[in-house]
Amino acid sequence: MWTRGSDWGEGMKQILKNTYFRAGSVITGLMLLLILIGTFWTPYDPNAMNGKAKMMAPGLTHLLGTDNFGRDIFSRVVQGAGATFLVAFGAVLIGLLIGIVIGALTGYYGGWLDEVLMRVNDTILAFPSILLALVMVAIMGPGKYNIILALGILFIPSFARIVRTEVAKQKNTDYVRNARLMGASDKRILFLHILPNIVPVLLSSIAIGFNNAVLSEASMSYLGVGVQPPDPSLGRMLNEAQSYLSSAPWYALSVGVAIILLILGFGLLSEGLGGAKNVR
Repeated sequence: MWTRGSDWGEGMKQILKNTYFRAGSVITGLMLLLILIGTFWTPYDPNAMNGKAKMMAPGLTHLLGTDNFGRDIFSRVVQGAGATFLVAFGAVLIGLLIGIVIGALTGYYGGWLDEVLMRVNDTILAFPSILLALVMVAIMGPGKYNIILALGILFIPSFARIVRTEVAKQKNTDYVRNARLMGASDKRILFLHILPNIVPVLLSSIAIGFNNAVLSEASMSYLGVGVQPPDPSLGRMLNEAQSYLSSAPWYALSVGVAIILLILGFGLLSEGLGGAKNVR
């Protein structure tokens, strides 16, 4: 773990040399670039139907072909990937911010607060996450923002437990004792001394969180409770494409590859960042 400024530099050098991290950075970077471009421009309107261009094979006119409504698959995949990333980003952000607060308080103070909040954490973790997410969305209703909220709540326990464990380890170290002797407040010790030193562990956990969020959003959209039409969604597109596997295999292949690349990119980043925990 990195506990001094010099270790940060050494840790970053090792991470940047890591093959997994480099590969993950390239894949994720390219996907994010496509998503960013797709936010402002796509070759065609993703929702524009063209009855004369149904199920066209990939070519110069339509790079990835068209779907059963004549819509450009490339434009829809790019926008669908953007919707998936937005859900993943929002869910991880909610889980991370609230998880940091809960984990920091329970890990630093312990006592009854730790017992109560950790028991709540354990209760949430006891249920299959995707099943619990489906129940929550069924109650709140389908839609992009409801999925963000549902997944965000489900990510809180994981981040809270990670932060709690790391804060509990750090609170009795020499640099924290020195800060107390110098009169630093608990708030200052937590946010200016301890939390910056657990960032390497959190980075790896955040990458894993993105990976899980992408897969969860795609799964829920595939089941029809995610991003709703007419907005494109990778999961829903994959559901639609399965009916045309024999007649238009490029449809499912294009969507499937986009999902795989998103998951693979964050997965490789997580592997590369995981080496930070072994840096001394």
